[in-house]
Amino acid sequence: MILESALLDVLPGEGEAFLAAFREARPLIAAQPGFLHLELRRCLDEGRGSRFLLQVGWERLEDHTEGFRRSAEYARWRELLHRFYDPFPEVEHYGEPLADA
Repeated sequence: MILESALLDVLPGEGEAFLAAFREARPLIAAQPGFLHLELRRCLDEGRGSRFLLQVGWERLEDHTEGFRRSAEYARWRELLHRFYDPFPEVEHYGEPLADA
């Protein structure tokens, strides 16, 4: 399993609108081949209420980078969500948990 992770800094005052758009966008990613799960969490630290952590589980890296990102659903995802970010998030991918760490 691959874990996609992104810190989403949402424009101040746009948190609720972002969450509404995310609820609309979620089925677009959930329907993708290789999608396993998704978690969106709001930062609890003082002054960081417009920061969110997105983590998405994929079966393979290519399910995200080639499948979802090249799909028609991704175009709609961008349309719904990308206007909320400042700065634009850096997306990273992580491998399996390290058993000996």
